[in-house]
Amino acid sequence: MDVGIIGIGTMGKNHVRVYSELKSVDSVGVYDLNTGAAREIGQQHGAEVYTTIDELLAHADAVSVCVPTPFHAAVVRQVFAAKRSVLIEKPICPTAREAQALMQEAPPGITIGVGHIERFNPIVAEIRKIMGTPVYVEMKRHNPASARVTGSTVVEDLMIHDIDILISLCGMPSDIHSAGSHDVCSVLMKCGKIPVSLSASRKSSKKIRMIYIEEEEFTIEGDFMTQEITIYRKPGQYRFEAERYVQENIIEKVMVNKLEPLKRELSTFIECVSGGTPFPITPDQAISNLQICETILAGL
Repeated sequence: MDVGIIGIGTMGKNHVRVYSELKSVDSVGVYDLNTGAAREIGQQHGAEVYTTIDELLAHADAVSVCVPTPFHAAVVRQVFAAKRSVLIEKPICPTAREAQALMQEAPPGITIGVGHIERFNPIVAEIRKIMGTPVYVEMKRHNPASARVTGSTVVEDLMIHDIDILISLCGMPSDIHSAGSHDVCSVLMKCGKIPVSLSASRKSSKKIRMIYIEEEEFTIEGDFMTQEITIYRKPGQYRFEAERYVQENIIEKVMVNKLEPLKRELSTFIECVSGGTPFPITPDQAISNLQICETILAGL
């Protein structure tokens, strides 16, 4: 399969690198307004550089759209006009309404996916297997300040990853209460009867990517960066020693097959395009993620 990447910022460069490593990909093409940067990344990974989007689309079966979010709709419309399958980086559009209007123009017979990359983190599938009936869920995604971020708030930039994972594990949230600012946000909500706490920050001095799930008999703790899961089971006994309370927890480390999430995401996209099957994160799911973000932002 021949693939193309439109936009070679931070994520676009990673898409070029990963596609060039996939055996299922025959050729890789790139386009960016910055032709010099496109040539440089093309030379690094053996990718063909095109001077227009239409030229790239004429040589590609499927493309990744990695331009800044405000330009997603215009670029994706060109992809739709060429009837090519497309993976759109998250968020799908600046607003849910714009995304809904865009998807009404999608031609039949193509695969459309949205790049919520953390869904492909191997700990998500493992947690799904372990999870039973949660009584509490907490997720944190804290980052130091980044020059990469331009106009988006911390909700669309970081928290949206955890919103996507939360909905896939626990269902749609309700009763949403948020507090914060452009760069820091804390949210309390419910998924069914499960109380949920989410927090995201671009002001942290420590990078955190964690999920914490409490159940009646055990607690699950997952780290998205190290791709590690720990299960804490309730002790068989409690006792006092020298007037101190002692709790003997049973701690289990779950074996996780550690893989690069982007490699899993892009290989899955290629498989879906080849087989004509839906990508795991559909436009409808991405629009739901964005609608939750908008509800959170409305409460700030």
